Amino acid sequence: MKSEESGLEQGQLISKRWFMPIFLLMFLLVGCSNEPQIVEVTRLVSEEVPVTVEVAQVTTVEVPLEVTVEVPVEVTRLVEIVVSATLLPTESAMVAPSDTPMPTATAALAGDLYTVQPGDTLAGIATITGVFIADIVAANNLSNQNLLQAGQELMIPGWDGTLLAVPTVSSSPTTATVAAQPTAVTAASENLLPNASFEDDWYFFNGINELQIPIGWSTFVDEGLNTLTGDPNDLFFRPEIRVIPSQNLPDSEVPLFIFEGNKTIKAFKGGAPTSFAIFTDITLPAGSYRFAINFFPDIVAVYQDGTKIWATDPLAAEVRFILNNGGSDWTTTAIGTKNTMTYEFSLTQPATVRLGAAFRNRHVNGNNGWFLDDWSLYRLGEP
Repeated sequence: MKSEESGLEQGQLISKRWFMPIFLLMFLLVGCSNEPQIVEVTRLVSEEVPVTVEVAQVTTVEVPLEVTVEVPVEVTRLVEIVVSATLLPTESAMVAPSDTPMPTATAALAGDLYTVQPGDTLAGIATITGVFIADIVAANNLSNQNLLQAGQELMIPGWDGTLLAVPTVSSSPTTATVAAQPTAVTAASENLLPNASFEDDWYFFNGINELQIPIGWSTFVDEGLNTLTGDPNDLFFRPEIRVIPSQNLPDSEVPLFIFEGNKTIKAFKGGAPTSFAIFTDITLPAGSYRFAINFFPDIVAVYQDGTKIWATDPLAAEVRFILNNGGSDWTTTAIGTKNTMTYEFSLTQPATVRLGAAFRNRHVNGNNGWFLDDWSLYRLGEP
């Protein structure tokens, strides 16, 4: 114990002995310097110092995202179609094909083109081509068969391009009644016209309700310019045509409008000019013929208290005969009474001819009407 304490005391004495010389040496060095000296003294300190550190925390979060991606898609539309079943013939019912070619859809339009000439009418074209007016109208979709222009091309269905000869005609039309000494009618002759008194059935011409035409006959109506009045804006209008039985007429008018049988054709239009024709196609042998028509011009200027006041202008009612693309000139008539007109012609060879009569009213009247009945065609010859 004592030895430890003496050792410690010796150590302290040694430390004190070295400390003092060092201190004096430093003091002398400072004192001997002409300028003040800066002495760096580094002191190492080991000490725990609290430090705040900011740490950025990275967090992975699942976020739902809606993503639109354009992808080409082929869509097939389903359409429901009703199909009627067609029964196929049995093997025993089938016929072996023949060498004759089947007609095609265009066969119905087979034909040739005809170029309209100045003065041509559809009736005349039908005559020289041998094709019915209705067929020409249908093949060319004509809305008005009376409006043709020179140079216009028409498809003539079934026509081979050959123009038929127009039969030579010699005519001597008469008015009112047959001449006092007419050419004799062959004893065995009969009325050659079809449905001559219009007693048979009728049909709607070209499907037009206003045109009720007797079986065996046709019509054409002028709905173009009326060049007879001097008014450049004046037009012809379509009349209404009916087959009228006697029971649909007042009793007082039956003897005026019915010439024979029980029916008559009535054509009428109030307040407008009209122009129309009734005709038929008939095949005749060479020879001479007399064509006769009966008609009543019901041309009323005005109505006064239900009474008809007849038109007095001679040009208010005109008639002409039709023979192919010719015939007679226009002639005036006796208005408000029965008229009979005859037309004689000859054929030098057998031919199919177009025969009829045209009627026109150039003025506006309270009624432009006609009653047509009891027409005839007889072959002339020695009795």
